[in-house]
Formats: sequence, structure tokens, C-alpha cells
Amino acid sequence: MAMNAAQTPVLECKNVSISYFTRAGAIPAVYDFNLTVMPGEAVGIVGESGCGKSTVALAIMQYMGRNGAITGGEIKFMGRDMRTMSQEELRKIRGSQISMVYQEPMASLNPSLLIRTQLTEVLIVHEGISEDAAYKRAVEVLDAVRLPDPNRIMNSYPHQLSGGQQQRVVIAMALLSNPKLLLLDEPTTALDVTVEAGVVELIKDISKRFGTSMIYISHNLGLILETCNRICVMYSGQAVEVGEVKQVFDHMRHPYTRGLFSSIPLPGADRFSRPLVPIRGQLPLPRDRPKGCTFGPRCDFFEAARCDKPIAMLDIANDPGHQARCVRYNEIDWKRYRPKGLEAEPIIPGPPVLQIRNMKKYYEIRDNSIAAMISGTKSRFVKANEKIDFEAREGETVAIVGESGCGKSTFAKVLMGLEESSGGEVLVNGQEVGHLPVRKRPAGLISSLQIVFQNPFETLNPSHSVGSQIARVLRKFGVAKNRDEAERKTYELLDLVKLPREFADRKPRQLSGGQKQRIGIARAFGGEAAVVIADEPVSALDVSVQAAVTGLLTDIQRKKRTTLVFISHDLSVVRYLADRIVVMYLGRIMEQGTTDEVFSPPYHPYTEALLSAVPIADTSVTKRHIVLKGELPSPMNPPPGCPFQTRCPRKIGAICETEMPPNKDMGNGHMIMCHLPDDVLRAMEPVIKVGRHESEESNIAH
Repeated sequence: MAMNAAQTPVLECKNVSISYFTRAGAIPAVYDFNLTVMPGEAVGIVGESGCGKSTVALAIMQYMGRNGAITGGEIKFMGRDMRTMSQEELRKIRGSQISMVYQEPMASLNPSLLIRTQLTEVLIVHEGISEDAAYKRAVEVLDAVRLPDPNRIMNSYPHQLSGGQQQRVVIAMALLSNPKLLLLDEPTTALDVTVEAGVVELIKDISKRFGTSMIYISHNLGLILETCNRICVMYSGQAVEVGEVKQVFDHMRHPYTRGLFSSIPLPGADRFSRPLVPIRGQLPLPRDRPKGCTFGPRCDFFEAARCDKPIAMLDIANDPGHQARCVRYNEIDWKRYRPKGLEAEPIIPGPPVLQIRNMKKYYEIRDNSIAAMISGTKSRFVKANEKIDFEAREGETVAIVGESGCGKSTFAKVLMGLEESSGGEVLVNGQEVGHLPVRKRPAGLISSLQIVFQNPFETLNPSHSVGSQIARVLRKFGVAKNRDEAERKTYELLDLVKLPREFADRKPRQLSGGQKQRIGIARAFGGEAAVVIADEPVSALDVSVQAAVTGLLTDIQRKKRTTLVFISHDLSVVRYLADRIVVMYLGRIMEQGTTDEVFSPPYHPYTEALLSAVPIADTSVTKRHIVLKGELPSPMNPPPGCPFQTRCPRKIGAICETEMPPNKDMGNGHMIMCHLPDDVLRAMEPVIKVGRHESEESNIAH
């Protein structure tokens, strides 16, 4: 029986194989891949970097480049095989019926053109309408993606917009021609958690309002839970488990899917008693895939003679629509399965190592215009940090959280000596360092304060071997006196970060992102640092690698008794890793306390919004819904009164707009800077509530 239009899949991938052709031969990136997307449906594709997620998206767009090709199977769009379409037909479809939103918005926006030019040309090219009509439609879509003052946005250049605004413009561009299929490739990875929450809300709204089918590519399983109907888990170029989101999340059947969930810091995980369990081993290179189950070398349930033969997707018994590529899916006793973590006794903090007292950092902005000369106001000050007060003890992890622009990295620069403080004290083991620039610091002080950066690619010299870069640090700080000692200690550091010693001879390009980050950690801890600042060290890594790196940081911290200052906007990782949390907004500390105190009422309204924005990959968790409106104000022009009053959903009146809030002690040093009465703060409901799963089987023990 012929299907009517409503039953015709928007997209159908049947046994698709994709290869890239190099001088060394064909590299099979994806093979035997199947996926169906129905009208109005949102399907999430998840998996580690290199598993083929983005390759599938590019194949759907027919953007394979000169050396890429679909070598088998078929990709049907609205019932038609896209491989039979001419280049002219594909050009008409791209951007009008199939649109794509990339991870980095500036990859899609021309920095030299106004937003109005970039939006209107989509409609002029695809629909042939007039410029005036195109302008009107573009303004309507900018309004639909909740951008304030669309006319101002239209007459702005990309660099004049925030990251969240840029991403919304790119989504608006993708929606202009009301496409039938929208591909989203990690569209929120580079955004703050609060901005991410707004974009996720927008994506859900788009699906309802426009009926657009979506493929959402991400390694964040919490976002998939919030945005998608169905999920496809990929591993090494294949789909290994597919089904409705609730089916897969509550009754996962493939060991790889289990491994991904064991790597995520869900509520209840504890870095000492219930640590995360990274997936052992590495994703195989396309040319080195094992025969049979590609996950076999990393699987705790591999069985010779069964798992080393080609395995097809199998229907899960009594669970229609749920499939897994595992011959043992119904034999494994998941209730008794307890993957081994690195359980250990908690680290007992020692005396204070880092003491910050009323620290300030101002930047002077000089104005040499005629108007400024006449008025006599030739300079202004940007208050990047204002009255920062906290301390961190030996062996303790203190997390600093907040949106981009809140002053986290400025504080790190002052601590490292890259900037000088404008006031107050920054003491490391009793020594004032806030007014001591790095060029004036002795080698011992420099080695005692080290940093692990967010992007390991930018911190390693591509021309030098890994071993020489570690050895240089050891010699520079006097940890190693000669070449032989430097070599021996380099090997010891590679052992410490759990990398093979032969990696000392490798260049950075020969390492994965997670391995590069481990080298960055080895260098930071190589100088016997008293304080290590970790600036978003896991945000760019896969969840399985994140679990390994967080475990590594904890393990090294235990051995070295190092104080860790962990800067992040990922509150799930912060909850798992930190002993105490400092919440910053617009240069000030809004709240600080132990991790348990900050994650439980009473909250500062800003903390409350941050917690609500955290995507959690657990169907038993319910959250109160709080999406912050507006953008973070500029530090050059901060609002009067409470810094948060322009976005606060709990604003109580004129006092918030005129007076700086008091810093209240809610007990045991739990500080909240807010005008709300104490009884209102204490009566707050929890943002995150953890219920019970329908099945005990769904509870994953870490």
C-alpha cells in the first residue's frame, strides 16, 4: 500500500556507507548506517568524537568534499534518492528545504557583512522575492528566535553581537525558508549554560511552531533528553543502539551506551565513594576496526566466537522500536553489573593555601575624543573584579562558576601574574602575589602556581615532541638538574597521567584531544605546584574522556596535596568535582559555600537559574524551569544597585535597582548577596529533584 504524504519519512538513510579517499587508500568513515526521520520528529545522534556523527550530517547535505563519497546504500529526502539529484537540484534544496546549524556560529557568518545582507540574500536567492519583502521576513524570523530589537540586530555586524545572539541569528538563517529538515551539529557547545538553556528552549519551540524535523548531533546526553523524541547511539561509524529517548535512557541494552552513561556526573555520583567510570581503551581508527563487534576490545562482556563475527542490529524483545547491535543484550545481568571505579577515601583539606581578601581588578579605558576633553572625563574604569573574598585550603577543590564575562578568567590572570590586582590581597602560602607580575616572580613562585587551559591544542608547540616540552618545564623550574633526571621525571609524569612512556617521542598532532589535555595536566603538575588553576579543562572533551580526566585530577591532587581552582560553567562537573563553589556575576561573588550548600536551597536567584539550566541525562530528574531573559550587562556600564537586577526573576522592587545587596551568612559560612528576606530564601523549593525510575534496572551504579 502506498504511503500518503504524512507517512513519508522526511529523511531515510538505508545501509549507508561513506568513505574518504586518501593516498593510502579508502578510509571507511561510516558503514551500514540506517536512520529514519519522520515529519515533526527530532532525532538525536550521540557518540564519541570520531564515531561518524558529523560525517552523516555532511552526507545528508551532500557536502562530502572532493575526497569523500557515499560508497553504498541510499539517502532519501522526501522519498527521493539524493544521489540521483543534479547539482542544481541539490543547490535549491540546501538552505531552503534542508538547513544546517554548525557548532561555531562565526563559521556561518561573514564578519564583513551586515546581518541584514546575510539574511535577506537567503530569501532572494532561494525564493526570488524582493529585498523589502526579504527584510520583512527576516525581521519576523529574528523575532521568532527571541532576539530583542530585530531591526538593531539586522543593522549590526556579527562581532557586535554576543555568542548567544550570533547562534540565534544562524538558527534564524536556517529557518528563513521554513525547511523540512534542520541539522544541528553541537549548536550550544561554545555557549554559556544559561544561553544554552535559552537556545534549547528555542529549538523545542521551533519544532512545535514550524513542524520542522530535526537531527540533533551532540555528546551531551542531557540535551538530547530535553530536545529529542528518538536517539541513535553511534560507535566507530555504526549505529549501535536506536530507540525512543525514554526506551534507551531507561532500558539501555548496548554496553557502549552503558559506558557513556557511566561517564556522566549524574546526581548521586561522588568522586570518592561513587566515582565516574571512563570507558577503557580508545576508539579504533577506521582502518583498524576489529572484526565483529567494533566495541569488543573495550567491552567487559566480550565473548570469543560470538562477538568477533559481524553483528546486525537486533530488535529488543518486548520493546518495539528499540534495537541494539549486541548478541548478548538479553544475557547480561545489568542489575548486578558494577563497573569498577577508583573508590577512595575523601581528601582531608589542610591549612589555607590561597587567601583572597577584598581583591579588585579595574581596567582603565581612556577616551581621547573632543567631547571627553570638554567634559573632563578622559578615562573610565571597567570593574572586572570587585570585592572578591574567599580562600582555598591544601588538597581542596574550589570551583568558580558563572557566565562568560563574569570575571572568572580575569581572577585567574591576576593569580598567574598576567595582570596586577587593583586592590586588596592575593596571598599564596602567605605571600602577596596580586601586585607581583609574572616577569618579577621568582622561578619557585611561578612553578607553585600553574594552569591547565581549556584548549590543549593551543598550549603545545606542534614542532616539539611531548617529552621535550615536559622536560623543558622541569629544567626551567629546577625540578630536574640535568638531562637524565629530566628524562626520568618526564617518564614519571607520563605514568602519573596514565599515558604510555613512548608518547614522549610523539608530536602533539599524533595525540587525541584527551591525550593532549593529559599532557597539559602533566606540565602543570610537573613543577610541584601548590595551586593549579583548571580553566574549563574538560569542556571540549568527550564524556568518556571527561570522566578519565576528572578522575586523573582527583588522583593527582591526592598524591600531591595540590589546591585546585576549577573554573567552569558546567555545573554537573562542578557538583561532582568541587568541595566548595564560588558563584560570580558581573565581577562580584553572588554566593559561596560548600557544594552541598550551593546545590540545595536557599539559593541566590542567579544560582537558582544556573542550576535550572543544567541539562541532566536522567529521566527520573525533574527541574524547575527558569530561563533568564536578556543578556549579561557590559562591565563598562553595570546596572545600579544589585548587578543581577536587570535579569532577576525574583526582583522585589526599587531597593534592587538602587542599593547594593548585603552579603548574608546563611549558616556555616554559606554566603548569599541578595535583598530577599532570609525567610524567603530559606523557603525556596529545590531546583533539581531526583525521583525513582520505573525500573531498578535503569539505575546505573558507578
